[in-house]
Amino acid sequence: MLIINRRNFIQSSACLLAMAITGTHFGVKKRKPLLSFSTLGCPDWSFEKILNFAAEHKFDGIEIRGILRQLDLTKCDEFSSADKIKSAKKMVREMGLKITDLGSSAAMHHGEGEERIKNLEDGKRFIDLAQELSCPYVRVFPNNFPKDKEHNAVIDLIVNGLTILGDHAKGSGVKVLMETHGDVVKTADILKIMQQANHSRVGLIWDIVNMWSISKEPPAMVFKALQPYIYHTHIKDATLANNKLTYTFIGKGETPIFEAVDILRNAGYKGFYSFEWEKLWHPEIAEPEVAIADYVKVMRQHFS
Repeated sequence: MLIINRRNFIQSSACLLAMAITGTHFGVKKRKPLLSFSTLGCPDWSFEKILNFAAEHKFDGIEIRGILRQLDLTKCDEFSSADKIKSAKKMVREMGLKITDLGSSAAMHHGEGEERIKNLEDGKRFIDLAQELSCPYVRVFPNNFPKDKEHNAVIDLIVNGLTILGDHAKGSGVKVLMETHGDVVKTADILKIMQQANHSRVGLIWDIVNMWSISKEPPAMVFKALQPYIYHTHIKDATLANNKLTYTFIGKGETPIFEAVDILRNAGYKGFYSFEWEKLWHPEIAEPEVAIADYVKVMRQHFS
């Protein structure tokens, strides 16, 4: 017989209440795992081909990082007018898909000046586009710890940038998600940024391999600290030799990717497991028709 004492009841209730207050993307029950892929992996595909491929292979969503190598999505023809945005939304809906997030290149680490202004304006434009597309998230970068700047001063810049973009997103239904990326891949730094930002419109994309390949922090430790802030994930695998990553198909590398996936699944994660096949940056890796199809097959098998 299961016995619940007063202390356990209070702790459990407090945990559930905290989850409700923070709006964390986790639930009590396990849900159907949602699979998506980033268009970074198919840089030469048209929007229509991306949607057709995703639907044919029974993905649940797409993460739009670029279309036909145009990374500034606000300049893509598909999103160049209200009518075209309406048409794009209709195509996505009719394919039974969702746009998981828009991947901007906006980086928050820049100091005061033109570069910082440009990056913040880019982030705002993506937030506005995401709202028009009924897309819940916009990805931004932390991104670097410049050697000529004091560590905590850069953290302050990142926090300030996230706060500015979070304020811009108020009332839009869009959250700004900072990807664990670049130099900002250690749990202590990321937690500090999230706690200081403390913004209802700001969260995290947990890129497991980005973090692990540098910090070697166990996924369980990372997840325990960052769970309240995780709304989206980037999934990939790789081998690591001489501090160089070589991307592989899922399950063929040496990263603890399935350990992290299982932690998320067992915690009731409700977001997308989004495959980030970095074909645009690494043209030598396998073609998207092969790699992306393999991903959905392997992940469905794993979850079953």
